[in-house]
Amino acid sequence: MTKASLTNACRHLLVPVIRMLQRSGVTWAEFADLSKEVFVDVAGRDYGLQGRPTNASRVAMITGLSRREVTRVRKILGGAEPAKTSPGSSIAQILSGWHLDPQFLDAQGRPAELPTEGERSLQSLLKKYAGDTPHGALTKELLNLELISECRPGVYEVHAKEYVRSPLDPDMLRQAGVALHDHGATLAHNVDSQRQAPARFEGMATNPRVAPHRIEDFYQFLEKRGQALLEEVDAWLAKHQHEDTASEENIGVRLGAGVYLIHDEDKR
Repeated sequence: MTKASLTNACRHLLVPVIRMLQRSGVTWAEFADLSKEVFVDVAGRDYGLQGRPTNASRVAMITGLSRREVTRVRKILGGAEPAKTSPGSSIAQILSGWHLDPQFLDAQGRPAELPTEGERSLQSLLKKYAGDTPHGALTKELLNLELISECRPGVYEVHAKEYVRSPLDPDMLRQAGVALHDHGATLAHNVDSQRQAPARFEGMATNPRVAPHRIEDFYQFLEKRGQALLEEVDAWLAKHQHEDTASEENIGVRLGAGVYLIHDEDKR
């Protein structure tokens, strides 16, 4: 792979990212600082020798930054707070668990009505799928979003299988970052000439000559078939998830698949 080919591909993939940043008021200077931090972080983690973190001199050589600048950026990275699970991502996991986890299903395989406390309860559901996120705040948010309701005093029922977010919801932006990262990680793995593992599945189906009046038809087709596929994948993952939730060790790896619609509106 030539550097020119890689930079051209990078320019193409950055277009939607820059659009998203500009619509949110992020300036070039802020993006430059952010990209510098990521360059230093990746070089430090991926290019160490004999399993050790990469030293500042080697990071400087790889990134093209001065050793002094690498040291400064590393201090910024070292002082950053750990990422926290957002309420939106927790909500999605809670709804999925309530619909798929046998522990929270009734005799007919439907989401059970859950009391506040007990072995099979809303509290145990939140503990299993939301971890340390405050359960009181999550319950309130689920009620406010009308995703659940109190059908009887102290007993809750669920009304939705997925969390449909507003485009203005900060968690929507978080999810966009996760989706771009996950797809990019698969592509980066596949084009790595030094990779030891087999290529990961990645494919697309497009046609540049679809009649414009069929756009809405395709939207509906993919929404129906894509959601069906994701539900099948979700069920497989739930069936094969690690059962040991008591310890932080050996709890498995993050696996999954994504489906997205392609609609090229650029006429250039």
